[in-house]
Amino acid sequence: MSIRDRQEIRELVENWAVWRDAGDWDRFADVWHPDGVMQATWFQGGWAEFAEVSRAGFERGVRITHFLGGSSVEQVGDRAIAQTKMTITQRADVEGVPCDVVCTGRFYDFLERRDGRWGLVLRQPVYERDRLDPVDPGRRPALDRERLDALPEGYRHLAYLQEGLGYTVKPDMPQSTGPALSALYERGRAWLDDAASREVRDV
Repeated sequence: MSIRDRQEIRELVENWAVWRDAGDWDRFADVWHPDGVMQATWFQGGWAEFAEVSRAGFERGVRITHFLGGSSVEQVGDRAIAQTKMTITQRADVEGVPCDVVCTGRFYDFLERRDGRWGLVLRQPVYERDRLDPVDPGRRPALDRERLDALPEGYRHLAYLQEGLGYTVKPDMPQSTGPALSALYERGRAWLDDAASREVRDV
């Protein structure tokens, strides 16, 4: 992998977070290929629809922010898999108490270079663990323990908050272990193996 390719991919990942959180929807389009797909706890579908529903939520005051850490990139030809450490933070009322939920995990990205430009084909977050903190430490929300315990461990507080806002949360997203994560890794290997096969055929 060239330094230039690694830099372009890392810049793309960073631009996604900055432009999405800032509501810069015109430039947000630049990180995707037209057939790009976004997977999240509360949304699964094409990137353009994701941008529209995110814009609508942003205009209603929904605030979801992303912070990025280290990144690892595997590239074969014109395809790559990037994994980037991240946190997702969302603030909203939970049982009538303003709270922050912080979820730690990774972005697992499928990327492709088309016409000389890297773009996202699929973004699949991996949700590893989360926590809920009241904005005012003197107020604690009375959580429904049965409902909370029924939610996926890696993102249960995030799911609890989002369900409280009326979202339908996908119950089988990849977490720190489990079959969904194994299936994601297998899909990533197939994505790169196919690129390797194409290179052999083109020789």
